[in-house]
Amino acid sequence: MEAKKKAVVIGAGVGGIATAVFLAQKGFAVEVYEKNANPGGRCGQMQQDGHRFDLGATILLMPSLYRQVFSALGMDMDKELETTSLEPVYKLFFGDNTDFAFTRNPDRMKTQLEAIEPGSNAQYEKYIKEGYEFFDMSMNDLLGRNFYHIFQFINLKSVRLLIRLKTWIKHTDYIQRFFRDHRLQKAFTFQNIYVGQNPYRQPAFFSMLPGAEIAEGALFPQGGMYRVVEKLQETALELGVKFHFKKPVKRIVTKGNKTTGIELESGKNVDADVVISNADLPYIYNELLPKSRMITRLKNKEYSCSAIVFHWGMDKVYEQLDHHSIFLNEPYKEGMDKIFNEKSLSNNPSFYVHAPVRTDKSAAPLNEDTLSVIIPVGHIDEKYDQDWQALKQSARESVIRRLKEAGMTNIEEHIKFELCFTPKTFESYCNVTRGSVFGSLSHTIFQMGYFRPHNRHRKYKNLYFTGGSTHPGNGIPLVLLSAKLTSERIMKMHNR
Repeated sequence: MEAKKKAVVIGAGVGGIATAVFLAQKGFAVEVYEKNANPGGRCGQMQQDGHRFDLGATILLMPSLYRQVFSALGMDMDKELETTSLEPVYKLFFGDNTDFAFTRNPDRMKTQLEAIEPGSNAQYEKYIKEGYEFFDMSMNDLLGRNFYHIFQFINLKSVRLLIRLKTWIKHTDYIQRFFRDHRLQKAFTFQNIYVGQNPYRQPAFFSMLPGAEIAEGALFPQGGMYRVVEKLQETALELGVKFHFKKPVKRIVTKGNKTTGIELESGKNVDADVVISNADLPYIYNELLPKSRMITRLKNKEYSCSAIVFHWGMDKVYEQLDHHSIFLNEPYKEGMDKIFNEKSLSNNPSFYVHAPVRTDKSAAPLNEDTLSVIIPVGHIDEKYDQDWQALKQSARESVIRRLKEAGMTNIEEHIKFELCFTPKTFESYCNVTRGSVFGSLSHTIFQMGYFRPHNRHRKYKNLYFTGGSTHPGNGIPLVLLSAKLTSERIMKMHNR
């Protein structure tokens, strides 16, 4: 009987574990090496005094992609995860103290829209329909497939696709075709921040994000988003995948045009027929591989923003907050400029609050609350004087002030404990370049499809990549898709 080929996976993030499952199903002996004590990476979880915090994604978006990948893994998402459909998806608070429920209920949405801008409901329906069509087209022809050579991407069909996806017009310009009211324009474009983008710079193609939210809904798993990680790991273990925690990798061992395995920081060598790295791609080239021109190429690419995150254990529940509450504060555009142009933070930043107790009572002790406050901020950049302690304090003061304006006048008195993550934390804990917690490499049109770093190394033919910084991109749904595409490529290249 032929011995199983051995695959080593670097990193137990969502992409790494899902890839391990795919390969184990195909007969590989798989081992996963993770530098931290627990799996999950940027989709990790933390618990303290009965309060549970998701450390990364807080909402299950694009459930069709989860179902597609779970099904390919031999799993039924709807049986594996006990989910609640969020209604509304979130509540928006504008700078003029008005609010807006981002609801999938057509009647409720129509009532809100017509009260703000008469005639806007028909425009909303058109915008959402087009956005979801962008989602379908991109998944079929741009994001949901491997590109094995450049002419699979650069051809007349792709040119037509990019035109149809409105890649030539900025999202904030495009939205003006549908809504005149500035609040509605913000309500349907701020979603770019999900992948660390500036809606004033990125193409209208990303209207697929609100389009998918309304068309497919947004779910929350009981137990938090970490349940996705746990379920993937359970399946991996059942298939015989071996996990090694607190085992940081020092380098990927190379010989000629291939890799022979990895060397751990302990000095131990682990041989492998195939190596798949789920680490952040710029980190891999900078720290784990021999120096090459790719380091400079990656350094010159556009990076997504980061965030300052406060996790609060509360001894009181504030009914003003929904499961997700988005505060879009003024001056809004100047706030975006501070993040993306100056790599800093405005004096009145926009932010969102995750309050999972609204949907899952197990997230906090009885009659108490668990809040995570996420404030987008510039990523780490050596060209700028970034005092993270000062920015952290400024962010906290701004958030407290805005929450008090929204009626939570004594909120500071009810914070039992506080944990804070800055871009420096994410850079250290997750090895994510520049602390870009939404995923290091941004989604510009020239950093997508064939132009995004490929999921197979150009020189080392048995070295592959999975995760947010390779094709197809950032966010848990695309990371799951990345695992599927990378595994398909490995099977194709190894005739399995």
